[in-house]
Amino acid sequence: MVNSRGKRPTLRSLAAKLGLGVSTVSQALRDSTEIAVETRKRVKLAAEEAGYVPNRAGVRLRTGKTNIISLVLNAEDDGSGFFTNMIYGISDALAGTPYHLVVTPYSLEDPMEPMRYIAETHSADGIILSRTVPDDPRVRFLSAANIPFVTHGRTDMGLTHSYCDFDNHAYVCEALRLLRQRGRNRAVLFGPPPNLTYARHTLAGFEDGLKAAGMQGRVITNVNSDSPADVLRAAARDIAEGPERPDAVVCTSASEAIAVASGLRDGGMELGRDYDLVAKPVSQLARLALPQMIAIQEDHRAAGRELARMLMALIGGAEASSLQTIVRPELA
Repeated sequence: MVNSRGKRPTLRSLAAKLGLGVSTVSQALRDSTEIAVETRKRVKLAAEEAGYVPNRAGVRLRTGKTNIISLVLNAEDDGSGFFTNMIYGISDALAGTPYHLVVTPYSLEDPMEPMRYIAETHSADGIILSRTVPDDPRVRFLSAANIPFVTHGRTDMGLTHSYCDFDNHAYVCEALRLLRQRGRNRAVLFGPPPNLTYARHTLAGFEDGLKAAGMQGRVITNVNSDSPADVLRAAARDIAEGPERPDAVVCTSASEAIAVASGLRDGGMELGRDYDLVAKPVSQLARLALPQMIAIQEDHRAAGRELARMLMALIGGAEASSLQTIVRPELA
């Protein structure tokens, strides 16, 4: 924001307007306890009204911090709304704090590139990662570089780090319980990419859930939730036209579920009559496309808020071991 003369407000102009010293205004904006509470309130109100924005270069020189959090995401959105909701959630948590969000896309061909760039340029105070793998080189690199980071998902590498993860084991167990409740017996699982950590949790949940429900089941291994919609549709059609039709389907993303249901319909199977389907997360599009779907929620916006909260706590000196959250599934 600029003033009536077309200039951005500065610490100096703000101090002159308030009749205070530049140092006093600067400390008040940093919430220094050396400045009286009423003075801090007055300075902050005046700064907000004037549209004052701290100079990042100056902040970095004074504090060694950028006040930037980097969200590192795969640039290929699968249409699930994951990216959008994650960004909204992080933004919710950062509102009213000094931190700003920068989204850093990366290619699956070189997921380490943004890690190296941020480490070399010191361009962020902390990093949020997604799509973790059991032995994740990004986690190893950031741990060694002592850069604060949190992950959406766990690893299995013996390194203690902060994470917020959805309990996919419990999700699949609950999905199979609900399907058995509807009288279904033969389940198929359309899972996530097999290299990701949560694929292990999903497969373990499928095995345990089948035993607990007394059902038969098989994992579809030639496609996954990252597969193109037309490939998923064709695979589902082949299953519907095959000799062992399932009557229960578990999917690990809403977009995957829409493509699978379309393929099963192509093969003559009707949702709600010939089979039931459980999927997460629940998007508005999925509700419209599959109103008979059994929906279990995975709130990516809430996960974004939690990840941002954790990262700010880490930057503030909290122990990584105290910032680990596993979210249980709930019916939508």
